[in-house]
Amino acid sequence: MIQIDGTHGEGGGQILRSSLTLSLLTGRPFTISNIRGGRSRPGLLRQHRCAVQAAARIGGAQVEGDSLGSAGVVFAPAGVVTGGEYRFAVGSAGSAMLVLQTILLPLLSADRPSRVVLEGGTHNPWAPPTPFLQASFLPVLRSMGAEVTLTLLRPGFFPAGGGRVVLEVSPCTLAPVDVLRGPLELVRAIATVAGVPDTVARREIKTMVGHLRHLPEPPVPQIETYEDSLSPGNLARVEILHGGHTACFVAFGERRRRAEQVGRSAAQAAMAWLDSGASVCEHLADQLLLPMAWAGGGSFSTDVLSEHTRTNVHTIAQFMDVPVRLDEADDRIDVTVGGG
Repeated sequence: MIQIDGTHGEGGGQILRSSLTLSLLTGRPFTISNIRGGRSRPGLLRQHRCAVQAAARIGGAQVEGDSLGSAGVVFAPAGVVTGGEYRFAVGSAGSAMLVLQTILLPLLSADRPSRVVLEGGTHNPWAPPTPFLQASFLPVLRSMGAEVTLTLLRPGFFPAGGGRVVLEVSPCTLAPVDVLRGPLELVRAIATVAGVPDTVARREIKTMVGHLRHLPEPPVPQIETYEDSLSPGNLARVEILHGGHTACFVAFGERRRRAEQVGRSAAQAAMAWLDSGASVCEHLADQLLLPMAWAGGGSFSTDVLSEHTRTNVHTIAQFMDVPVRLDEADDRIDVTVGGG
């Protein structure tokens, strides 16, 4: 039984989610204590309990401690992941995307294709929003051989949540991939609004385009409007297509934050990444470690090495004998997974 300390590194829910994923992939049981011990509200919240229960269901696992507020969980998978039709609901604005990421890799190793409906937060400032996964993360998985699609049926913004997505997955064997910085192909400046005036979106786009005006090609502006969201919401993002991959930089609107500030935040993050020469942003860097470890290899470079990423490196080592090398320089960090 692997022993996991939930206070290690960033001390949040990622340690639990990564442990669930790795346990299902390897068939190795684990127990985790001090869940989210580094947070002001430790223990399982709704999205973490949903992740545990979703992982248990697809993996036929025996579970102890999966109640709200629990500080410890024992998880023993059956050793086989079962595909099929599933539906999981967070029951709050907690991120359904984090639940999705918990079960996605195991479903790639399942006995048959899967169709999963997930409900909860889809556009959450404390987790990768649906557009980030669609534009940046899932295309890398496809380049590794995955057959996976993610469809947004209804957005779920804080505080009501209520979003709904459909994840469709076919079993496959992932192959290693080296994500390299390619030539700039296309830049998009996108503003998303739900129950928010279009003028906000136009101001955000104007700001993003202004900050990105020195690029060889002008950004393509785009406004996404949703009428069926249960909560008003807004985000601005810059998508940069390069060498077949897409880097995505997101900033969320909030009360008393001007549209120009939101647009500027997304554009400045994009420009900082462009100046670094790195191949992926800090958030994608964190998310690529598990699929590359399961594939047995891969590499990328990033401009920021977050505590989330360092914690994921440690968690992977508890379950798998796959080396992860971090070569840190002044302007970027080269990450190599496996023996490459």
